[in-house]
Amino acid sequence: MRTTIELSDEHRSLLHSLAARRGLRGYSKVVQEAIEFYLKEKMGKEIDLGAVLNMRGSWDKAEVQRVKKRLAEIRRNWKIV
Repeated sequence: MRTTIELSDEHRSLLHSLAARRGLRGYSKVVQEAIEFYLKEKMGKEIDLGAVLNMRGSWDKAEVQRVKKRLAEIRRNWKIV
């Protein structure tokens, strides 16, 4: 299906460049691949989030406290570069 999208000049230029390096006349194929990649990434993350939410309540209070304490220790030792 054909559609219209708005692109910045920089994005359009980069898409043309990618397409040209692959021997393509236009950048439609590159955009299609980008959309497929994006959708797979988003759908995968939603599935992972669902799995995590299903585990809610599987730790007892002591385990939660141990994890919170360890995370606090890790965060104190993070080095900001």
